[in-house]
Amino acid sequence: MQDLFAEQTSGYEPLAARMRPRNLDEYAGQGHLFGRGKPLRQALEQGLVHSMVLWGPPGVGKTTLARLIAQQVDAHFTTISAVLAGVKDIRQAVEQASQLKAQSGRKTILFVDEVHRFNKSQQDAFLPYVEDGTVIFIGATTENPSFELNNALLSRARVYILRSLERDDLHGIITKALKDSERGLGQRALQFDEGVIDQLIVAADGDGRRALNLLEIAADLAQPDGAVERVSAEVLSEVLQAGGRRYDKGGDLFYDQLSAFHKSVRGSSADGALYWYCRMIDGGADPLVVARRLVAIASEDIGNADPRAMQIVLSAWDAFERVGAAEGERAIAQAAVYCALAPKSNALYRAFKQCLADVRADPSYEVPAHLRNAPTSLMKELGHGAEYRYAHDEPNAYAAGEVYLPDEIAQRCYYQPEPRGLEIKLGEKLERLRQLDQQSPRRRTQSKA
Repeated sequence: MQDLFAEQTSGYEPLAARMRPRNLDEYAGQGHLFGRGKPLRQALEQGLVHSMVLWGPPGVGKTTLARLIAQQVDAHFTTISAVLAGVKDIRQAVEQASQLKAQSGRKTILFVDEVHRFNKSQQDAFLPYVEDGTVIFIGATTENPSFELNNALLSRARVYILRSLERDDLHGIITKALKDSERGLGQRALQFDEGVIDQLIVAADGDGRRALNLLEIAADLAQPDGAVERVSAEVLSEVLQAGGRRYDKGGDLFYDQLSAFHKSVRGSSADGALYWYCRMIDGGADPLVVARRLVAIASEDIGNADPRAMQIVLSAWDAFERVGAAEGERAIAQAAVYCALAPKSNALYRAFKQCLADVRADPSYEVPAHLRNAPTSLMKELGHGAEYRYAHDEPNAYAAGEVYLPDEIAQRCYYQPEPRGLEIKLGEKLERLRQLDQQSPRRRTQSKA
């Protein structure tokens, strides 16, 4: 059998590539799927395999796992990248698989990296060959398959979720690389200062490939110290300068963190709001993405309970654009904390949503005659504007009993303030106005909707 992990060239190979697991026992993490006794592990050990989608963040071993599965079930392994390949490449891979199956009966695993980047027609090109067993399809994606993959393809493949590597998993990967003299760094007398390995694990952020890449760079920068090569905290700090945590501004992680930020503000957690904001900033997010979300929060979750929230958010946005990121990021943080601690009300959000739904569902009711404009004599003769009561001529500038909705829905009430923040006073005022309406001898006759 062809060695799937043999070096393709005699040139340099990164540590992460050299340390790829050679069998399922060496595979780190994903014990919920591949631990001893798990159904998927047992099926593979019996030589059984089916089409699947491996969904998980970068560096958890999706490509490596696909190769190990091919090795475990003695299948031919061929791979294409959705970034570079097209329908022509798919057909070529399928043709090779078909020939191999006809000649030797051997299965072919077709591995598609970043399968979410294929469009609908490209994904559809797989379907007949997955259906008839010409290929066993394994796709890898960092994005939610339910959003990115066709239902037809999903119905023919099982989705497996791969999780970020735990601290113990990363520690094991690093330890193995440091001890392995053949493929790793075991031939070198590396010595790490106290706490450096732990810092490296934190910086890897659940990504095994990143852990090994950081380890390799740190080893390259190690300083000779007698008989050993010393990796100090200063060396690691230099290694870590270039990179923040894992973050994908267009992917699931982006939306998950933004969602966590929004829910923290809505839940009045200033600490949660600051934490998720800083996580996004640390990962390279545009702070104005957060500012835009705060504008939505100010109207959706705070509303008239504290109308100042909107102005504070807009002022923070303006400050960021005027003074730049260094000070502007702090201004947005200030707005986030203010919004988190502001009284909450979604009364306006609910009222607007309900009113818009009613307008779209109801007939186009006529504007009541007394509310119509009457700029011409003909319109006045038709009764436009007749009996309209000018509010400023009424006691306390309120025309008690006047109706401003179409007659058919005159009884509807959309905005109902919550007993929080400024809306306490707004609710009290609405109640006073309703009482005046009830008491008014000039109350216009209303028909119930």
